[in-house]
Amino acid sequence: MKTDPEHGSMLAHVLADRRYAAMLGLGFSAGIPYLLVYSTQSAWLSEARVPIETIGLLSELTIAYKFKFVWAPFLDRYDAPFFGAWLGRRRGWIVVSQLAVMLALAGVAFGDPSHWLAYTVAFSIALGIAGATQDVTIDGWRITSVPVAKQSVMTAISEMGYRVGTLAAGAGALLLADRYGWRFAYLGMAALMTVGAVSAFVAPEPESDFVATHKHPGFAATVIAPIKEMVGRLGPLALPILLMIAGFRMPGYLTSAMSMPLFKSLAYTDAEIATVTKLFGFWVALGATFFSAYIIRRIGMMPSLVLGTIAGSASHLSLAWLSESGGGHFWIFATAVSIEGFAYAFAQVVLINYMSMLTATELAASQFALLTSLCAFPGSILAGASGFVIAKTGFTMFFVLTSLIGIPVAALCWYVSRLHADVALDPERHGSD
Repeated sequence: MKTDPEHGSMLAHVLADRRYAAMLGLGFSAGIPYLLVYSTQSAWLSEARVPIETIGLLSELTIAYKFKFVWAPFLDRYDAPFFGAWLGRRRGWIVVSQLAVMLALAGVAFGDPSHWLAYTVAFSIALGIAGATQDVTIDGWRITSVPVAKQSVMTAISEMGYRVGTLAAGAGALLLADRYGWRFAYLGMAALMTVGAVSAFVAPEPESDFVATHKHPGFAATVIAPIKEMVGRLGPLALPILLMIAGFRMPGYLTSAMSMPLFKSLAYTDAEIATVTKLFGFWVALGATFFSAYIIRRIGMMPSLVLGTIAGSASHLSLAWLSESGGGHFWIFATAVSIEGFAYAFAQVVLINYMSMLTATELAASQFALLTSLCAFPGSILAGASGFVIAKTGFTMFFVLTSLIGIPVAALCWYVSRLHADVALDPERHGSD
């Protein structure tokens, strides 16, 4: 009797269907660019004695990830040059964006920020745009390559690959730079991108991309079309759903901005912070990824979403507990950070699944990019004020307050669930087995 891979282990899924194996490699390549234009690069800039104010301003080089929804619709409408005719629209753009990432990484590698910062900035901007474009194209392929029923597993595998990729771009790049220099580190990351390129060639092109019509409207119509289609399809539920998505990760953005200052204020060493956030954190997040796929299949999408909002926000109370502990207790530190990390990763994977299900097949890349940008903007804006709040209230009260933000978001989730939001999640829209 043939075993249904949907109810097997994650390894069984990867071995049973090359779409899952390809997703693992594509997720890995998606995890590489972001840190190399953000936190990992800031270490290089610090060593090059770039002023701290300038380093802070250069963190905005990731702005392409927040505005990717502007050009994402064109990736849905137009074929990639050369590779589009050969591999199909989705895979064609994936390969083009990966080649752009490799070239941008090589460009950064041959720069010298201590003597020619403008050169590094220019190639870093290019890297951010290429990396954001890769995210859009991979998300479009992920959403359209399997039906809705398999999205939870597909997303979990994607997140697994992504986290390994960020580990390589974070700890891996730092280790290479420490031993061989920054040029070698960035060239090494460019070489690792070949994992995703090979995966793109292995991945089957979604059938919908071959049969979808290729209408080429003007610029404004192309950008507006994904928004108009989604709002029209969701109907009266559009406003509560979009508000829910906008607020879903707001508490996480606020705590992410202030967790490191909390750790330092409690006098934890860099080694302790690295051990807990990188070593423990990697395995905790990986476990949460697998757990989310299991929960979604067991209790359904909407109950999982409500659970994610509650768990993700309530977990900030663990950081309030850590703040009250006064520091000096490694296992309290590890436990508190692990609780928050597990809940945040679980909520994130559930949200990715939900947003994937909201997209239409032909507009999958552009609509998912729009939703992820909507998810990031409010939290990113409010995070700038988090330091001022802490100056008035202290760390403990700050994390208690951020946990309370989850209450209205959970209420919106419950409201949408009661109004049968699943009518907007038609499983027939996302391809076939």
